[in-house]
Amino acid sequence: MSTLQDIEKAVQDLSPEQLTAFRAWFVEYDQALWDKELVRDVESGRLDSLADEALADLQDGRCTDL
Repeated sequence: MSTLQDIEKAVQDLSPEQLTAFRAWFVEYDQALWDKELVRDVESGRLDSLADEALADLQDGRCTDL
């Protein structure tokens, strides 16, 4: 399969059981990609300003307990 249309067609042709298995696989695959991106962002310092802002809000009493 080389195009998005081919993939869409293949998904549409799956049996209900195959679609369930595909969904489970895709969720796991997508989460793994997200995790890798988050690790890259943390390691590069891209999230540091957000963490600093959150800590300042906490220290200044602008947070509420959940």
